[in-house]
Amino acid sequence: MTTTRETLPHARRASHDQRRLPVYAAGAGSPSSAFGLFDEVVDVDTVWAGHAHPTHELLWNERGVSTATVDRRTWSVTPRFGLWMPAGLVHSGAAAAGTWYRAIHFGIHSMTSIADVPTTVEITPLLRLLLERLGEPGLTDSSRDLTQALVLDVLAPSSWEVVVFAPTSPLLAPIVDAVRDAPDDPRTLADWSLALGVSTRTLTRAFRSETGTGFSQWVATVRAQHAVDLLGRGNEIDDVARAVGYSSTSAFGAAFRRVTGATPGALRDVRFATKRVC
Repeated sequence: MTTTRETLPHARRASHDQRRLPVYAAGAGSPSSAFGLFDEVVDVDTVWAGHAHPTHELLWNERGVSTATVDRRTWSVTPRFGLWMPAGLVHSGAAAAGTWYRAIHFGIHSMTSIADVPTTVEITPLLRLLLERLGEPGLTDSSRDLTQALVLDVLAPSSWEVVVFAPTSPLLAPIVDAVRDAPDDPRTLADWSLALGVSTRTLTRAFRSETGTGFSQWVATVRAQHAVDLLGRGNEIDDVARAVGYSSTSAFGAAFRRVTGATPGALRDVRFATKRVC
């Protein structure tokens, strides 16, 4: 298994790990083919400061949950949903303790980007096998080129993604801070209208303008992203439902599926997978 850092002895582990990586322009010293199937289980909560790769990067997890942030948008990365990160794009990241993340890089001259912006892709069984193939040592150039062509053929944007856009206007700041700090906050748009002394129409317009969605949908997405993190840490579904503001597991499940396209149980099950293929 290839890792990006030394695994520290238990006695030396910190409560969190903050990492810094360089910022490269797209194509700077970029290889001509796929390389570097990175593979690591993070022992503690880990944060990567803003950085950029000279290559296109595909991120996914074998276990647990991580996030990637570009500007004001934060994407969730899970075993089912990976993230395509175009070359040269500055992004930061975070992963919960116990997350087993993987990443592979593609030279910009060897692979056409599937998108110019971060894009969620579904990690299907076929795609996973092809990515494993690319990571095999001793792969011949012809086999690598053929496998990479097959990856490009099956790699496509997903119709589902978990991404939260953080509004920055002073008007919405109290709502954003409250909901992101406590996703179970029960206040409705009418409650916030009264608290902030503005009309519900004003708040609705502000949310639409900054996020492209309404208040209720934005809250549901924040709750889903928080739930993804809690599920990835192994919490029980009933506990997660309450933690993100749902009175019943069924209501939580329905809302979660609408946002993510997956059931809470399907996501939580992979958290305990122990099979290692590297």
